[in-house]
Amino acid sequence: MNNNSADIIIIGAGASGLMAAYTAAKYSCAKVILLEKNNQIGKKLLITGKGRCNLTNNCSVDEFLNNVCTNRKFLMSAINSFSPQKTIAFFEELGLALKTERGKRVFPISDSARDVVQTLKNAIKKENISLRLNSNVVSVQHNTANTFSVKLETGEELYCNRLIIATGGKSYPQTGSTGSGFTFAKKLGHKLIAPHPSLVPIVTQESWCRELQGLSLRNVRLTLYKNQIKKPLFSEIGELLFTHFGLSGPLVLTASAFVGNSPPSEYKIAIDLKPGLENKQLNTRLVRDLAGNNKDLCNALKKLLPLRLVPIIIQLAQIDPRKKANQVTSLQRAQLIETIKNLTLTPQCLRGFNEAIITAGGINTNEVNPKTMESKLVAGLYFAGELLDLDALTGGFNLQIAFSTGYAAGLHCAQQYKNLTT
Repeated sequence: MNNNSADIIIIGAGASGLMAAYTAAKYSCAKVILLEKNNQIGKKLLITGKGRCNLTNNCSVDEFLNNVCTNRKFLMSAINSFSPQKTIAFFEELGLALKTERGKRVFPISDSARDVVQTLKNAIKKENISLRLNSNVVSVQHNTANTFSVKLETGEELYCNRLIIATGGKSYPQTGSTGSGFTFAKKLGHKLIAPHPSLVPIVTQESWCRELQGLSLRNVRLTLYKNQIKKPLFSEIGELLFTHFGLSGPLVLTASAFVGNSPPSEYKIAIDLKPGLENKQLNTRLVRDLAGNNKDLCNALKKLLPLRLVPIIIQLAQIDPRKKANQVTSLQRAQLIETIKNLTLTPQCLRGFNEAIITAGGINTNEVNPKTMESKLVAGLYFAGELLDLDALTGGFNLQIAFSTGYAAGLHCAQQYKNLTT
């Protein structure tokens, strides 16, 4: 076998591609080539978790699946075969010390994503995988002899019996995730669920958000509704951030996953600024703060709300900001309570792939074997990671999907190779 051919070729040295390559090589004697368009592996891994790399979530399989937004049933086999606990054990056995933080999020003790990437780099080196950096794939072809040809930007062609495409989605294109894998999959006969950004900030119709740019709120409740349906799609207490275009922060990124590919304008966001106080308790607080207070209402609310937020709340409650606190009527107090407990915004659109943590949509999972990640349309073709129509909430779940699907693809390739050579 020459340098231009291999038993297994993997395109993409991100989380899923690295896991697939390592697993394929470890469990067989196959010649494995790993192609990466960048000059280093794991470029997106380096920026995940703000450079700390939230590897997985130390939860049960059932809990994990509850945090999967799309096609959780498809993931059941892969996640049971390579669970979060197996991911933790995998890295610890390779010498990377880990810790579990709030929300069961798992990080390296060093808080450095570089240590995660270096651990994976050492692992594939140990398995004698042929890593080829600066190797941009421009096309793939399935040949009549059930082999694949992979053409590089340089014009060089490589050949293999099994091909794993793990190129990622379209989020953070500066890391190399340009959606090329979707193009390859379509050429090989696969259908796509329209890729769209997820876990991404939200642009709102309300212009007053711009006046609050940079204001971060903690311990508020964000609730997402669709089309006036009373039951919320999402409701959680946490942190959010006002921006020049609308909203960002952990709560908002999570809420965006529930918008999916529907028009965002069909949704409503309600923010409870004081979730720890019921309406009656908040009324008692306002009566205490306002009664006998001869200051302007703006000044009287400074202890209750962030200073920059006060004039916005008064304006939305349709009260004159110069009104004296002790002159506020019970009806106006009720308007204040309604605004504080139900600050409503209308999404206009989601921000783009440049700001999205993940890509939702992708290769239709109906055309992929859930146990092996092998194409049902083309024998010997596999997919792994963000390329598939799979996505989950924040907290390490999406990286776990990458590791589990990469493991399944790599393991089945190894088993197929062993079956042919024994």
